[in-house]
Amino acid sequence: MVNSDTVKLLQECDAGTKMAVTAIDEVLESVRDSDMKQLLRESRQHHEKLGDEIHSLLISHGTEEKDPSLVAKGMSWMKTNVKMGMDDSDATAAGLITDGCNMGVKSLNKYLNEYKMADHKSKDIGTKLISMEEKLCKDLTKYL
Repeated sequence: MVNSDTVKLLQECDAGTKMAVTAIDEVLESVRDSDMKQLLRESRQHHEKLGDEIHSLLISHGTEEKDPSLVAKGMSWMKTNVKMGMDDSDATAAGLITDGCNMGVKSLNKYLNEYKMADHKSKDIGTKLISMEEKLCKDLTKYL
């Protein structure tokens, strides 16, 4: 039997990958720089691939995936559309994604601390997702 910390951590990671994909999708068509666009596309693919792995684990544990909260999705959508509506530059898009990455890293670290009894594999997934977010944030700094 799988412990509840494992399931909860995987569900939070699942919500995080979905939030990242949605955020990237919201800015991608506004990005003009081809290298930045490619960077975002690759990051989106990495998040989707990790999300697929998480989904498989959740199914194997007999549990459901988790969508980001409607409040988080709504706030993200509103912030993105307001900021991009005022200034649809690559710097604005990079700033929005960087803010999202930082929020994701903060939340994921909180969940890793909160769900201490999660199994090793789910903790590794959380750590991998944090690394992906940190790398994307670092890679976007030149566009800020």
